[in-house]
Amino acid sequence: MPGRVWVLLFASLIGFGPLSAFAQADWSQVKPVLDKRCVVCHGCYDAPCQVKLTSPEGLLRGGSKLAVYHSQRLEDAQPTRLGQDATTVEGWRDLGFHPVLPQAQGETSLLERYLALGAENPLPPNAPLPDSLELALDRPLVCPTDQEFDAFRESHPMAGMPYGTAPLAASEHALLMDWVQGGAALPNAATPLPDDIQEQVTAWEAFLNAPDPRAQLMNRYLFEHLFLARLHFEGDDPRRFFQMVRSRTPNGEEIDIIATRRPFDDPGADPFFYRLQPFDETIVHKEHLVYTLSPDRMTRFQALFLQPNWALTDLPSYGDAEGGDPFSTFAAIPARSRYQFLLDDALFFVRSFIRGPVCHGETAVDVIEDRFWVSFLDPDADLSITDPSFLAEGAALLELPVAQVGQNLGDLHMFSHQNQAQYLEFRDTRYRNSPAYQTGWGYDAIWDGEGTNPNALITVFRHFDNASALTGFHGDIPETAWVIDYPVFERIYYNLVAGYDVFGRVEHQLATRIYMDELRMESEDNFLTFMPRNLRPGMHENWYRGVLARLHTFWHTRRIDDTMPTGITFETNAPKQEFLLQLLARGNGLWLLSDPINRCDGGDCAQDALTSLTSQTGPWVKFLPDLSLLVVETSDEKADVFTLIHDKAHTNIAFLFDESARREPEKDVLTILPEMIGSYPNFFFKLPEAQLPDFVQAVKAVATQEDWMQLVADFGVRRTSEDFWAISDQIHTRFLKDNPIQAGILDLNRYKDPKLGEDPT
Repeated sequence: MPGRVWVLLFASLIGFGPLSAFAQADWSQVKPVLDKRCVVCHGCYDAPCQVKLTSPEGLLRGGSKLAVYHSQRLEDAQPTRLGQDATTVEGWRDLGFHPVLPQAQGETSLLERYLALGAENPLPPNAPLPDSLELALDRPLVCPTDQEFDAFRESHPMAGMPYGTAPLAASEHALLMDWVQGGAALPNAATPLPDDIQEQVTAWEAFLNAPDPRAQLMNRYLFEHLFLARLHFEGDDPRRFFQMVRSRTPNGEEIDIIATRRPFDDPGADPFFYRLQPFDETIVHKEHLVYTLSPDRMTRFQALFLQPNWALTDLPSYGDAEGGDPFSTFAAIPARSRYQFLLDDALFFVRSFIRGPVCHGETAVDVIEDRFWVSFLDPDADLSITDPSFLAEGAALLELPVAQVGQNLGDLHMFSHQNQAQYLEFRDTRYRNSPAYQTGWGYDAIWDGEGTNPNALITVFRHFDNASALTGFHGDIPETAWVIDYPVFERIYYNLVAGYDVFGRVEHQLATRIYMDELRMESEDNFLTFMPRNLRPGMHENWYRGVLARLHTFWHTRRIDDTMPTGITFETNAPKQEFLLQLLARGNGLWLLSDPINRCDGGDCAQDALTSLTSQTGPWVKFLPDLSLLVVETSDEKADVFTLIHDKAHTNIAFLFDESARREPEKDVLTILPEMIGSYPNFFFKLPEAQLPDFVQAVKAVATQEDWMQLVADFGVRRTSEDFWAISDQIHTRFLKDNPIQAGILDLNRYKDPKLGEDPT
């Protein structure tokens, strides 16, 4: 809803007429402070008390005592998505949200009280936080209302805002207090779109609402895959984005969103329209999934979906069962078109698995290794693409858990397990009867991006409860690798994105994770098919070490196929390395063959000092957080920013619980990238370039917690450091400069507070 509508609504609800009854604070000054000091912790579903401050609507909505993330929830929760699940302040109050802004002129608001409490009780600079200030994401939250705050203040005197960090600068505190005490005025007008952008919006909405039945099915497919996308028009302002929504109203009228739990849910019997809604929230990196629109993109969609000769008798229905089976829902669209659509922007879709609105990701990402490399089966090698009968006969076995709404967890697990086992048997039988079984797959069976698309190779990093992805192969040779075919790609998307409900009950949450376990193993098995036959069982056994892991493999009826030959003649005794590096080498310059820090050859290392830290085991590695940013100030008064990624070793990743029992910290290594990745930095280091050798030496010397604490004291930036906010600003400024379209606010909820006595593993 446009900002001016919210302002007028707010004014009417609290009983005032024009907003001039309040002192007029300058929103253009207030918003940057809110973004840099508040949104960094209040920007996602896990924002404390659901106080999501990325938009005026979030400020008006306020807070809630109900947690979005609840691992023992037995019933689906009411969704509380901004802009969808309530459209008025009164509606949010009906959903249990309490105000944080002033409700009457001169009233002391909750936001003002939190800010005042933070200013009255600043934390000691450069010191660990007191034990009373918990940082755990699942810590119990009080979430007091305005009437309860006095008691909260007495029992939590150190819980003012900003929580657990250095205090605001005096000027920032004064600005926010003046604004909130003056009535917290919000913007009163939406910025109109430039004529050329409005023309593109109109053209795209016409395209997306074409009446032809084939176009309608195509557009449903596009919506279900792009509903989380931040749509950006090529060449437009790098900070302007749109979202595709389903609206009750057509182009030219105000958008009226049809709010459904999932994108494939029934929009109702009345006509609806796909619309492009301007995205007017602060851009938070964790949710920022950019997809570019242009005339060329429209032409590509037409070539992929409308030019091929396919017929459609009836449009498929909506609902859980249909949404859980995209292979049947979209069976009329050629599988090659659907797979190529995913391949064209593979990085976007892989990122959608690990970004988006899901902010507590441990349950999902503990199913993957800390770093692995991904490639894709070429469409011409994929029987689901080349043989129309493959999906026609196998679709029933590819149904996802979301299609079984209403069953209990045991039924869901057994259903998905039995279907997956039958599908693998079906798949193996079909491939054994194909020509590829006689010769094996060669390098040409891996999609190469046609020599122009860098999405063909991807590296995924896990950072404990979140993850990152980027094109190319980064770091040293990983322990595992995936080859994704079309059935795997589509199922991962519908399992983790289109069909995932963050507000769902525990059965849904766990069934999603268990099914993802199956898809990971299937992707690993595809990769092993390229390896020498005699080495496949041993490689797989090394990935799943331990008695329980072997039982897990047996339960999932996993037997590595050592009968299909490989079509590759390996020239070294390290086939995994040879295969993966050859994929890089045939990239026509799309990716660097070497890694400038972690896998550099001879004199081509970008940073010799940091290279000595990479791919090395040692007692020091386990002390480093999952994701650190290293700011190195150079002589030209600028700074280089590096990402230090802790690659944790495990005996296996076959289980949901008790990860620490499967850790092998003595095998941990560090990967360093000469850029910023990740949405949740755990720690900052900052030092002059001249001290970089000293920093590297100090890191390698860490053997005890006392050593680690000294490294933090010499080079680290604590939450309470007097430089904490300045360095955070420096990093965000650099991020925006280097990646103006992709950059977003980093989330500091996971920023560490190093203390003695903590288990570094």
